[in-house]
Amino acid sequence: MSEHRWQDLIVGDRMRVDESFAGEVQRSGFTRSEWGMIMTAVDFEIVGEGESAELVANTDNVDAILPELDEIVKRMGGYEPESAGSALGNLLSGGGGGILQNVRSSLGLRNGVDPERRQEAIRLANDYARALQGHLEERGRWEEIRDLAAEQDRAE
Repeated sequence: MSEHRWQDLIVGDRMRVDESFAGEVQRSGFTRSEWGMIMTAVDFEIVGEGESAELVANTDNVDAILPELDEIVKRMGGYEPESAGSALGNLLSGGGGGILQNVRSSLGLRNGVDPERRQEAIRLANDYARALQGHLEERGRWEEIRDLAAEQDRAE
């Protein structure tokens, strides 16, 4: 078995995909900082085997990061323009409860998570996973990475 995890071997590929994916992020309404934080909550997995294997985004942790996006960007000193989603997030997650908590509850927003913003983050992460797999295929690396992931899964 290789001493490197397959995720470690695609770091450079991810950097190249990040550059080409910047337009998608800009069109999404998320700032670059927000997208970066979303990506900290996304893990990539390879599901299936052989020719049917595909790279997927595990977005199970996205709900945990969304309510904190605006606060994290502020704490990091980021003054990027707010998207409409960020403004809504600020409105719905701000304060210590009271009216805002009641509005959140009546709209069905758990912990300040805007369902549209959540769906957009998940869609974007899934699009990124497809772009990354496409990049690996174009560079002739997909088979190597896919096989290494399968080997590592068997070893665990």
